[in-house]
Amino acid sequence: MSKARHVSETPATQFLKQHKVAYTEHTYDYIDHGGAGEAARQLGLDPHAVVKTLVMEDESAKPLIVVMHGDREVSTKNLARQAGLKKVEPCKPDVAQRHSGYQVGGTSPFGTRKKMPVWVEAEVLQYPVVYINGGRRGYLVGIDPNVLVSLLGAKPVTVALE
Repeated sequence: MSKARHVSETPATQFLKQHKVAYTEHTYDYIDHGGAGEAARQLGLDPHAVVKTLVMEDESAKPLIVVMHGDREVSTKNLARQAGLKKVEPCKPDVAQRHSGYQVGGTSPFGTRKKMPVWVEAEVLQYPVVYINGGRRGYLVGIDPNVLVSLLGAKPVTVALE
């Protein structure tokens, strides 16, 4: 494992280790609202291979996670349709934090406080490696995206806005 800067364990990395998932660690200087694009720029990564973890909720305020390319937005209408829900909208930051246990900007789909259904943009699964938040601001882990399916039961959807 490459160690740029040692990062103490997060619930996400504990979860990955527990399930014997190989990952690489990538740290960068977190910038408010810089998002995945800023991480990709600092780390010299393909912005399409840096993915973001979004906590959303359905019409009953039940939380769900969407993993999307960092340089794309989610069509909540298409997501609701493909997920068989009436409505999907982003959670407010404090609500997202309560569900995930992570600070906004440091949300990982792994090791969340609540178990939530996970949806992943289908194209993300075609990458050999994606870079996803490791449970802390300014910290990404490089993993095989199929781990999302095998460990979290993520269901592929096509919901990226063009």
